[in-house]
Amino acid sequence: MFSKTFIPYFHVVFTLPHALNALAQGNPRVIYTLLFRAAAETWLTFGRDPRHLGGKIGITAVIHTWGQTLTHHVHVHCLVTGGALSRDRTRWIRGRAAFLFPVKALSVVFRAKYLAGLQRAFQDGDLAFAAGTAPLADAGCVAALVTQLRAMSWVVYAKRPFAGPAPVLQYLGRYTHRIAISNARLVSHVDGVVRFRWKDYADRGRTKIIALDAEEFLRRFLLHVLPRGFVRIRHFGLLANRQRRTLIARAQHLLGPPTPAPSSDDVRSADGDPTRCPFCHQGRWHVEILPPAARPPVPIPSDTS
Repeated sequence: MFSKTFIPYFHVVFTLPHALNALAQGNPRVIYTLLFRAAAETWLTFGRDPRHLGGKIGITAVIHTWGQTLTHHVHVHCLVTGGALSRDRTRWIRGRAAFLFPVKALSVVFRAKYLAGLQRAFQDGDLAFAAGTAPLADAGCVAALVTQLRAMSWVVYAKRPFAGPAPVLQYLGRYTHRIAISNARLVSHVDGVVRFRWKDYADRGRTKIIALDAEEFLRRFLLHVLPRGFVRIRHFGLLANRQRRTLIARAQHLLGPPTPAPSSDDVRSADGDPTRCPFCHQGRWHVEILPPAARPPVPIPSDTS
């Protein structure tokens, strides 16, 4: 059971503009890695800022690349600690109850960090250009794309904080290893046409059925196969692998010892009386210690050797 000492976790989603889809399809490792870095650096920058928290926060990020109809919709889900470890590691800084940082400000910083990383990747020759993205091999075209992307409003969506550790673990267990579509959503495959269910969030989340040619269905599905060896769940800040054990132990120490969860042996009635029966609420427990002569004899097992 969970103790009463825990910190809230916030859930925020960073989404790439669809104008980057073609470049992402040709350079998934570079584009997706930049997404992780830009989102994490945005969070860590706000966390270090003394106007907000002034310490180091913890982040677990999971990348998803699909929309409900299997279109390319690249975004990263971030679970963020609702507080930070101070720079000198002497105190735990609690965040606001409703939200950590203003979403509009997060969006602006995220966009700036991502585009700076994209320009560096182009200058370092890390991007490949072919087919529809071939014109971007020219520096002028890349500059025009960056200008176009800078003029867009990048989407950062903040969800309500999780109410305790159980929903956080439930979320991680349910969503971290999802694929683009589950068998339960498939309806039929008849005459080369695949039909499957999807939720139309623009229409109050109603479930609808879409029909795609088998080739188009496979094309969309394969968009979401990650590069070999690509790590889709990453940890940053307090939760970064290289220092997680030390920093988490320090944060737990500063938060204080947890309230021990009641054991099954510590059964009390609703009014707190340990002698009242917790089932009928009328009678009372009565403990009687029998004298040795009154105790039933202990059976001695026969020799079966």
